[in-house]
Amino acid sequence: MKEINLTKDNFDAEVLSSDKPVLVDFWAPWCGPCRMVLPIVEELAEELTDVKVCKVNVDEEQELAARFRVMTIPTLIVFKDGNAVNTSIGAKSKAEILKML
Repeated sequence: MKEINLTKDNFDAEVLSSDKPVLVDFWAPWCGPCRMVLPIVEELAEELTDVKVCKVNVDEEQELAARFRVMTIPTLIVFKDGNAVNTSIGAKSKAEILKML
């Protein structure tokens, strides 16, 4: 499955109401470490069937970044049952991201 681009309009439905865990990547196109993580996030979206993978462009969705206190990007947050259960800041390897899940 392809990763889902989140906005303030679809965030609650896609993430907080999801019946499976959700990995959310807060990123920006100008961010070098974000560009390093992006191919990993896209790969995980294709490989994982039991996890929903989503992205938030913090330049376009500043309200969402503020709502989850994202001050540094990339920030990865794992949500389960509507709650943030794991947060990681900075570029991570595929193995490190999988451990978060």
